[in-house]
Amino acid sequence: MGYATRAVHPALRPYVGDVVGYASDAPPPEVHRGLPSRHLTIVVTLDEPLGVSWPGGRLQKHDALIGGLHSTAVVIAGTASRAGVQLSLTPAAARTLLGVPPGELGSVVLDLDEFLGRRGRELTEQLREAPTWDLRFDLLEGLLLRRLGERRPVEARPELGWAWLRLCESAGAIGVQELAAEVGWSRRHLTDCFTTEFGLAPKVASRVLRFERATAYLRRRPRTRLVDVAAAAGFADQSHLTREFQSIAGCSPRQWMAEELPNLPSNPQAAAIVSASAAGTH
Repeated sequence: MGYATRAVHPALRPYVGDVVGYASDAPPPEVHRGLPSRHLTIVVTLDEPLGVSWPGGRLQKHDALIGGLHSTAVVIAGTASRAGVQLSLTPAAARTLLGVPPGELGSVVLDLDEFLGRRGRELTEQLREAPTWDLRFDLLEGLLLRRLGERRPVEARPELGWAWLRLCESAGAIGVQELAAEVGWSRRHLTDCFTTEFGLAPKVASRVLRFERATAYLRRRPRTRLVDVAAAAGFADQSHLTREFQSIAGCSPRQWMAEELPNLPSNPQAAAIVSASAAGTH
């Protein structure tokens, strides 16, 4: 599997986590798990449609898709696609670039052209015709910058943006009651408003962020003992880590490492999450 990346344009950094192009000459794996994280995801395929489903759900195929925040792995299967471009978007990008709160995209996968319309279809065609990664990244960057210039941002309540930032900074280590006290709201009011805005309750978001930190460790340091990963990522013990893997990814940590790690890049986002935890930002 080959990968290409580009540094995010400064104007887009509040909204785009990273941009990765991928291509492989090998057949795609029978099943790939799209793990939950702090980001929404856009994927534009460069060859065949991508088959996506929730566990136990019906497989749907997309040439270009957007997936919102979610708490269990998305199943990617039944596809001949070997190449594409993937963007990681912050929740703020949903409002600013797509015109909807991130909660409207929570736990769903939709065709990208439902939000970009004709531009979405043209983007897919242009990316497939472009002969180099640089040209593809130029096309993506240009579209996002135009969207940024055209749209008037509809801001979320500042308390919710701050609460999301606190959860991300702590990798889910801060309790909901403590978070509510810091915001100055009741726990129930925070939970209701947070869930509406992001599509995940704060307690569920904390689980996702803690799990994301664990997978980032495994991607960057695959030889780390699981008991050490559990401790560094904020789990009670290795058994707790294993239970969360089964619940969120549908497999054990060892199975995920054996099946998924060979096909995944050690991307800057994983490095940043590991670096933050190593620095003690809990």
